[in-house]
Amino acid sequence: MMLKTLILMKKGMTWILEIAVIILMAVLVADVLWGVLTRALGTFVAWLGTKDIMVWSWIPDGQAEWSEEIATNLLMWVSLLGACVAYTSKAHLGVDYFVSKLHDASRPLVTIVINLLVGVFTIVVLLWGGYILFVETWRSGQTTAALQIPQAYYYLAVPISGVFMLLYCIENIIEAAAELTTSGLSAIKQIESE
Repeated sequence: MMLKTLILMKKGMTWILEIAVIILMAVLVADVLWGVLTRALGTFVAWLGTKDIMVWSWIPDGQAEWSEEIATNLLMWVSLLGACVAYTSKAHLGVDYFVSKLHDASRPLVTIVINLLVGVFTIVVLLWGGYILFVETWRSGQTTAALQIPQAYYYLAVPISGVFMLLYCIENIIEAAAELTTSGLSAIKQIESE
């Protein structure tokens, strides 16, 4: 029963995370497209200015100042949250490729060890390091250049992705421990197929 609840929670969290990454990626693409468009228009407006042709004042005369800033920060969020989605989908190349090459009997034990290592890394770097990064940036009052938004908000991607990664590590460890028994393996396959 606990395993079934855990797998359902994992599916729900993963679905929410996938939707968030899709939305953030769509906004990132739109932002970069806007930046390129305004830059091209700015070049065209500058060229028209050299020909003494009057241009409407609402046409941008250069790249939107905020587009690069937003693109950089959205890329950080998409990368970190996307890594969580890849990790839980067992599509993270560095972690899952080598485990899939092992003998079936040794996979659960190696999976537990790898997930313990990933969990330690997540706690130390993403959670603790991300927390320190957020707090120190918040205390410094650092803001972004174009939008004047506290930079600490952008750095929240690090500890938030750490929370998801740690939850997925714990879930993977419990699932691998259940796979050590043949009844656990058949139960996992039956729950995942539902």
